[in-house]
Amino acid sequence: MIITKTREEIEIMRESALIVSKTLGMLAKEVKPGVTTLQLDKLAEDFIREQGAIPGFLGLYDFPNTLCMSPNEQVVHGIPNNTPLEEGGIISIDCGALKNEFYGDHAYTFAVGEIDTETQKLLDITRESLYVGIRELKVGNRVGDVGYAIQQFTEKHGYGVVRELVGHGLGRTMHEDPEMPNYGRRGRGKKFIEGMVVAIEPMTNMGTHKIRQHKDGWTITTLDGKPSAHFEHDVAIVDGKPEILSTFKYVHKALGIVTDEEDEFRQQPLVI
Repeated sequence: MIITKTREEIEIMRESALIVSKTLGMLAKEVKPGVTTLQLDKLAEDFIREQGAIPGFLGLYDFPNTLCMSPNEQVVHGIPNNTPLEEGGIISIDCGALKNEFYGDHAYTFAVGEIDTETQKLLDITRESLYVGIRELKVGNRVGDVGYAIQQFTEKHGYGVVRELVGHGLGRTMHEDPEMPNYGRRGRGKKFIEGMVVAIEPMTNMGTHKIRQHKDGWTITTLDGKPSAHFEHDVAIVDGKPEILSTFKYVHKALGIVTDEEDEFRQQPLVI
């Protein structure tokens, strides 16, 4: 069942989403060769608690940490550890926060130092596919419209779209209806209605779309060992149109990236 949110609840969710955004922005300055994912995880937990929130992933379904940290060929759900990040790699950081009974949840894939042009293109196309999908989140459209748009955009660049892992509704629980696949057919699936809030999160592999799960019960990697990228936003339907609640602007400010990619999805400019 889809649980719609009032305007007041959406604003509360925006606060939770922006705590995650600020956390990712703080981490952007810390992602570098030699740092461990456990070190980053501790920084994130402390930062989230300083914002008056609770780490959304810690203990959720018995997950042991604050962040899902997935380097290189890991797709999602990687568990932080003491292995240092290496120059030329990438790391997907997925983060959640709970405040005032509502969750925020989004993700960004970072370069570790300097990366090659092929890997940078994977990151760029995956991030762009996120906005391609968000444009389809409007009253009257359906789940399949978002998935179709992401899939078509991604596959025309030769990348694999993960099938087994999907986005989701968001609210007082981390995962609500509807599921939001990154593939599909136009006109299929549940219809979008005013007040819906969803997490849209393309997961794109440089090679095959196929994946495998590790024995730890969490870590997911690409079947062929090639890199995977993951970007995620929280998006509400407000006045029939998509309104992004999260932002990458904190990350981009830290990294010196200038882009207006989010502006079309905001009724009010976000001042950072």
